[in-house]
Amino acid sequence: MTAKYPSARRRLQASSLTLSLLIAFGTTPAFAEEAAAGEIAATAAGAAGAAGAADQVDDDVSRGDVIIVTARRRQETAQEVPVAISVIRGDSIEATGNFNVVKLQQLAPTLQVYTTNPRNTSVNIRGLGVPYGLTSDGFEQGVGIYVDDVYNSRVAAATFDFLDVDQVEVLRGPQGTLYGKNTTAGAINITTNQPTFDFEGRAEVTVGNLNFRQAKAAVSGPLSDKIAARIAIATTSRRGTLFNTRTDRWINEQDNLGLRGQLLFKPNDDVSITLAGDYSKQDPECCGTAFVRVGRTQRVLTRQYDAIIARLQAANPGYNYTVPSRDVYDRLTDIDASLNAGNKIGGASLRLKWDVGPGTFTSITAWRFWDWKPENDRDFTGASVVAKSQNPSQQDQYSQEFRYNYDGDKVDFVAGLFAFRQRIDTQGTEQQGIDATRYSLAPSTDPNNVYNRPDVLNGLTAANTQYLKADSAAFYGQLSYKVTPELTIQPGIRVNYDKKEGFYQRVVTRGAGQVITNCSTAAQAGNPVLTAQCGVYQPQLTQPSVSDWNFSYDLNINYKITPDILAYATYAKSFKTVGINQNGLPLDSNNQPVLSASTVKPESVNHFEIGLKTQFFDRLATLNLTAFRTEIKNFQATVNGGQFGTVRGYLANAEKVVSQGIEADFKIRASDRFTAYTNGAYTDAKYKKFLSAPCPPELSGGTFQPANAVPDYSNAGIPNTLSPRQCDISGQRLPGVSKWAFSYGAEANAPVTLLAKEGQVYLGVDGNYRSHWNSNASPSIYTDVKGYALTNFRVGFRGDGIDIFGWVRNAFDVNYIETLQVAPGNVGLIAGQPGDPRTWGGTVKVSF
Repeated sequence: MTAKYPSARRRLQASSLTLSLLIAFGTTPAFAEEAAAGEIAATAAGAAGAAGAADQVDDDVSRGDVIIVTARRRQETAQEVPVAISVIRGDSIEATGNFNVVKLQQLAPTLQVYTTNPRNTSVNIRGLGVPYGLTSDGFEQGVGIYVDDVYNSRVAAATFDFLDVDQVEVLRGPQGTLYGKNTTAGAINITTNQPTFDFEGRAEVTVGNLNFRQAKAAVSGPLSDKIAARIAIATTSRRGTLFNTRTDRWINEQDNLGLRGQLLFKPNDDVSITLAGDYSKQDPECCGTAFVRVGRTQRVLTRQYDAIIARLQAANPGYNYTVPSRDVYDRLTDIDASLNAGNKIGGASLRLKWDVGPGTFTSITAWRFWDWKPENDRDFTGASVVAKSQNPSQQDQYSQEFRYNYDGDKVDFVAGLFAFRQRIDTQGTEQQGIDATRYSLAPSTDPNNVYNRPDVLNGLTAANTQYLKADSAAFYGQLSYKVTPELTIQPGIRVNYDKKEGFYQRVVTRGAGQVITNCSTAAQAGNPVLTAQCGVYQPQLTQPSVSDWNFSYDLNINYKITPDILAYATYAKSFKTVGINQNGLPLDSNNQPVLSASTVKPESVNHFEIGLKTQFFDRLATLNLTAFRTEIKNFQATVNGGQFGTVRGYLANAEKVVSQGIEADFKIRASDRFTAYTNGAYTDAKYKKFLSAPCPPELSGGTFQPANAVPDYSNAGIPNTLSPRQCDISGQRLPGVSKWAFSYGAEANAPVTLLAKEGQVYLGVDGNYRSHWNSNASPSIYTDVKGYALTNFRVGFRGDGIDIFGWVRNAFDVNYIETLQVAPGNVGLIAGQPGDPRTWGGTVKVSF
């Protein structure tokens, strides 16, 4: 609630009435947030404990907003934390419509989130975190997602709606000495609203175009003098943004439901125990693509996309293979395979906080699950090339963290132990369709040639069985020593052990059911049918196992130049642990798996950062500046094989990657009637050295150049020319990273009386800009995504316990691309997903 319009709350004694209200309100499909639009607070620094934070609040409350964070595992003001951090309040999230981590990047310029479906989602900070492209279970996330101190290992959590969120902290840079799971690029720390001993409730309903419907509700209150409960629910639905002319249906819809419940037991002032459980599910018809363009590869021209589609059309005149539009912004597609993005995630946690002496002991015990049931169109066309592509997964994770925070006059410290175990099981099926033979094989007029025998590839099936067992344990700690009242030295350490065991088996069967057991060159000799089939799928069996110890550390020095100006410098030596390949392996010259590629080396990270944190105009304005440089050796990159099933994507090490840049964050609360913010980031993220990268599509598809020849890149995009075996992409920019990114927002209000109710009428604007970026792991001229700027408006009335506003997002109906994908087979097809068009609607919030 805002200070001007506080909620009316009343204390209720424990009774059956209270419990009934909790249950009844908790099942209402609505939710309410705080009444005022919040701002984003950016990078902050310092070293103060909870008591210092409270003093700061008392000192600042009359002058400007104060944001309390837990980035260092204790409560303190955002401006006192020596970490680059963006804080997005729950009311800002709701007011701007950025209701999950994927959309959060519109408010935080240094955050990059890309998703082609919930599993294949990348969450990066400053261009670092996970390799761009197909997700593999065998590597760690470089950006940790935490909800109420619980680590979420599956990045699919980024696609679910925020549920009863108080605020989100986006921490930039390595966080391994403060967080249970090691994170080399940063962390997203999500804090939900907690149970209260004051009875309160909130409800929110939103409707908009595209049949957008969103409802949220939360209620909290006492069950006794020592027990409080909170229940929240949220649901979102929206019509899709692509129209499939093949099925006459809109696809890429939204269909989300989330539930969260918490019980707080507080036997005395020193102990609190919170039991929490949550469950969320999605069941949309998703995630399809539309035709974007065709880019010439080095394949023979008769085996590139347009020629292939023309031959398919000639052979099957009764079936329309022509794409419904070559303009992606017509939002038309004709993909023919079944689509589904069934997605369930949830779990339970038990958190104990116990004030012991001068510090606080915390224990977090958690279990989480993830159930993924996808169906995809892997060829991105209306032709039945890949008739079925399904890789359902089930994941269970268990974590235990013990942490002790000590607060002293000159010394503060955090020390913790963390243990983590997860298992992921996947059962994959990929099957070729009736058009696969003529799509994938070289054309021939010989009626006996495999090209003219659709049964050669039709029904060819790869059944994949895989599992991953991962265990990790760590000790971490960070010490803050106040040399003087102004100068603080803050060293930290982490000792980490990781063990991973994997299993991957691919069984290949022909359409008639016979199992293919051998795809060696000797077995293929004189057998064109087997050669054609092994060119798509090959049987594989690998059982990688690896373990590793790592030691990392950091050092932060911060100095308070004045009470409102603080400078800091940080060096961190971090790592990302070893990875294993869980999606199959590349092949050697005998068409056999390269077993040495089963594991990938750990990343070695050197991070440097300086920052300046300032407040002025009597602390009504904040300006924070950060400069950073991150160097990574053995960067874990995704390599795509270019074919349908040869290798969908596997991990390999790039020799060196560097990300460096400057960030600025400014906000001002000029008066009770006007607030504004702007955040900007310049990020220069490049492959410093990657000598054996996969080649982009314009340098792929032809006969390979001689093995020992110097790669020739001069014939890019020229059909029927020789292709390099590998490409040196040193100096190229990392995918998914814009050099320039900005976000901004402002809100003005005026006091009014409406229907005898005092309040404010307000007008708000927010927006973001991103310069161009590339959407392929090896940057390609065909996958360059143009820069774009989005602008949103809202206007409404807020009073005590009510907020009603109308909104329009992407107000100028800007056409932009969210992701581009290179179709398999080196045929030159580029498909993609356009961003949301202009949307508009209205929201009503109530609270008590």
